[in-house]
Amino acid sequence: MLVSVASFYSPNGSLAINGGTPAVGRSAIAEAAQGFITAFPDLQVLMDDLIIQGERAEYHWTLVGTNTGPGGTGHRVRISGFEAWKIGPGHLIIDSRGTFDNAKYQRQLAHGFSSL
Repeated sequence: MLVSVASFYSPNGSLAINGGTPAVGRSAIAEAAQGFITAFPDLQVLMDDLIIQGERAEYHWTLVGTNTGPGGTGHRVRISGFEAWKIGPGHLIIDSRGTFDNAKYQRQLAHGFSSL
């Protein structure tokens, strides 16, 4: 899965999550994805929408999983967010800026997801 995620990025592409320091290059992007895969072994990323405007695209997603990885809380998480992509040569992502509600994510890690 990690190679698959990184293969959508240009060799020097970048991924920043919630304004953090960007992961630059396919290896670093795969490592960032690995953090979520390790934390949520049953991870599912559901595509909610894809909006394309020229060289830019927004990928809207929902992450669902149970935090049972090493040191995990055992709680189920369901958060939504989006990636704002700049697409370059070969239709590969050269820049991705991911955004999600970190406070909601932290609450769910601590207490679990409630559909109420």
